[in-house]
Amino acid sequence: MKIIIAPDSFKGSISANDATKAIERGIKRYMPQAQTILVPVADGGEGTLDCLIAAAGGTKVPATVTGPLGVLVAAEYGLLEPDQTAVIEMASASGLYLIPTEKRNPLVATTYGTGELIRKALDAGCRSFLLALGGSATNDGGAGMLQALGMKLLDAEGNSVGYGGGTLSRIAVIDDSEWDPRIAESRFLIASDVQNPFVGAQGASHVFGPQKGATPEIVEKLELNMVAWADLIAAKTGKRVHELPGAGAAGGISGAFLAFFEASIKRGIDIVIEYSRLQDHLQGADLVITGEGQIDFQTASGKTPMGIAQEAKKFGVPTICLAGSVGRGIEALYEVGITSVHSIVTGPMTLQEAMSRAAELLEQTAEQVIRSFDAQAKQ
Repeated sequence: MKIIIAPDSFKGSISANDATKAIERGIKRYMPQAQTILVPVADGGEGTLDCLIAAAGGTKVPATVTGPLGVLVAAEYGLLEPDQTAVIEMASASGLYLIPTEKRNPLVATTYGTGELIRKALDAGCRSFLLALGGSATNDGGAGMLQALGMKLLDAEGNSVGYGGGTLSRIAVIDDSEWDPRIAESRFLIASDVQNPFVGAQGASHVFGPQKGATPEIVEKLELNMVAWADLIAAKTGKRVHELPGAGAAGGISGAFLAFFEASIKRGIDIVIEYSRLQDHLQGADLVITGEGQIDFQTASGKTPMGIAQEAKKFGVPTICLAGSVGRGIEALYEVGITSVHSIVTGPMTLQEAMSRAAELLEQTAEQVIRSFDAQAKQ
């Protein structure tokens, strides 16, 4: 039996790479002769860099950059083989995980470090970029990233406005006289499954701001600032990002890329599927096992299990999904190719216990799933 194991990470618990190994151990306990193909995946968020390097080959390049609160942090970017595409995982430089919960504030958090990562990759000769935008701490509309690449954002007196989502309303002039000319020679592909616009009820501030520490009052201030910033972008570039689907990803940095760069958006899972050669692996496969920490109605919006199942369905291969938690609305997943969804939690336990035992629970559940699948196949 040929089985493809392609989970995402179980956030805060186990990486996609370790999850694949745990699932494989469970399968091999019952079926040691099974042919297992390990394909750790991600959908453009944290862990995308590791998955792409595992799939395509490449290296990580360490870099010290400005963190979201202005303090230097140890970050990294990737160089994929064979064309030296630079993978910029935004979370590495501007991630929410870099800030203690009590200090999270998108009014001050900046994307400057993400821009520095891009600049370092440009210095290394890269002209092809893949941007993984998940997990950001920011809501500055990409302003900090632009500043790191030479864009001067000035107030009415000609002074720099500083950094963070709280400064956007003070910007009077976008001065591109020192904009890095190498950007015009480069192409940028955004890996994101977010369809939210830049502003509005479904925009960056209202939907994602609270997750980053914004109170209702801060959300309203951020929204007003982002509208003002979007108006300035439109006046400068002729491009309206206000209602543009996907422009609100990662606190609006996606909108900045779409306005000022030669950039396009593609669903993150589709990019990882392409690099991992999943289509080749699906030839002659009997089963796909995927999964992530939370499976619910949001999974059908383009998250990893959905993307994997859609691809497997093209080849007539059933997909079973393992999850730390199963929420409401999973019925929609059956229509895209997921055969069944299984929680790995085997009994009453705290969230902390479930997270600490993720590898063990994945192994146990994978064994039970493959036992049932094999029994059904033999009927």
